[in-house]
Amino acid sequence: MDQEKVNILLVDDQPAKLLAYEVILKELGENLVKASSGREALEFLLKNDVAIILVDVCMPELDGFELAAMIREHPRFQKTAMIFISAIQVSDIDRLRGYEMGAVDYVPVPVVPEVLRAKIKVFAELYRKTRQLERLNAELEDRVRARTAELEESHARLLESEQRRSLAIAAGKMGSWDWDWVNGDWMWDEGQYQILGVDPESFELTPANIQALFHPDDVHELHEAWASFAKGAKSYEAEFRIIRPNGEMRWCAGTAAASADKDGRVIRVSGVTVDITERKQAEERQTLLAREVDHRAKNALALAQSIVRLTRGENVKTYIRSVEGRINALARVHTVLSLSSWQGAEIRKLIDEELAPYSTGEQINLSGPEVQLEPATAQTIALALHELVTNSAKYGALSALSGRLAVSWENQAGLLKITWTETGGPPVGKPISRGFGTRSVIASIESQLGGRAEFDWRLEGLVCRLSVPLTRRQFTADPVPIRDVAALDGNGLLRAER
Repeated sequence: MDQEKVNILLVDDQPAKLLAYEVILKELGENLVKASSGREALEFLLKNDVAIILVDVCMPELDGFELAAMIREHPRFQKTAMIFISAIQVSDIDRLRGYEMGAVDYVPVPVVPEVLRAKIKVFAELYRKTRQLERLNAELEDRVRARTAELEESHARLLESEQRRSLAIAAGKMGSWDWDWVNGDWMWDEGQYQILGVDPESFELTPANIQALFHPDDVHELHEAWASFAKGAKSYEAEFRIIRPNGEMRWCAGTAAASADKDGRVIRVSGVTVDITERKQAEERQTLLAREVDHRAKNALALAQSIVRLTRGENVKTYIRSVEGRINALARVHTVLSLSSWQGAEIRKLIDEELAPYSTGEQINLSGPEVQLEPATAQTIALALHELVTNSAKYGALSALSGRLAVSWENQAGLLKITWTETGGPPVGKPISRGFGTRSVIASIESQLGGRAEFDWRLEGLVCRLSVPLTRRQFTADPVPIRDVAALDGNGLLRAER
């Protein structure tokens, strides 16, 4: 590959000498630039890089010494090679002055072509090598900077990754551990200590201390893991319980993997522990909820069967309307309960749902504190309220625009007391016999919840008082059997109650 040409500046006020220098140096193959004065030489230098300056000492206006001094003052040319050509005998003092001005060599006149070419060639090669070295140095510095940037970026990514791992471990309740199978040394990270609930400063990592943290019924999992590794197993997974020093029990999932030497012997076991207590609790709740839903579905179907069999009507239309109303009451309370995952229902929301279809203007007034009802209690009260409001809409206070209904409740030491008061409606008389609605209210409140239902048939309107224990004890959540409802005072219509 052709080597890079360098600029050689020839400075002399005599064109004949410049031509002679050009002829002598032409065979070097470099870029020869001629300047007939010091000023012209300076102009070229300011615009171009020059490897060597060949300058005549004796020039008018600006001699070689003065030109050299001016060149050396410029930062770019402080290391540029300058060769002086002198036609007169140069004394030692002149040589010293030239070297002080930055000259690297002297060439006397007459010039010996071979000597001049040799000198120029040496300095040209030196300049070329120096430039190459500078470029290599710059490239090396660029590589160092790039590598340093890569290392810094890699370090930053590593720190970020470690932070994410720490966050993941903290969020996922994970811990890692390592056991040297040969010498028995243990290593736990912070997450492992947190899961086991022990202090890293005071807890000594010994097999006995670690085994003591396992639930007595799950210690066999630990023994089976070590036995499997001793037999050549490479990994082991298990779910187990631990008992923290404060007595709290936690569920954990453990995964361990063994490392072996070239002979296949286990030398190290590493693993990860995950706290899965919340997952286990969720699974238990899910199982319980599934059983509860199954239980509630059967109860609802049995209750719906009772409603269908025991409801009476003057005609098919009346019968359908009565059945649909009672089934819808069940559906509404199921909606309220489902919003709380069948954990219970707040009484005001329950009453609002049941009375909403009949609420017009300011006819209905509700008052009472927040009371949370158990699912079975909520279902029973919802059906009782439905029967009362349906009866009121047909024959009581809600059947007239002047009528008013007030529903209040209070919690008296675990006994919920609901008072249903109707006023301003048609005159009321005590019914001769009880209809299905009244009988179902009494049966469900008393037989199902162990409470009490009282009906006071005043002339100005019905007053019904329901007393229900908020904590169920010996009472079943199942609906009242059909035969029990049927046995209550005949099968009179709901309409016959008034």
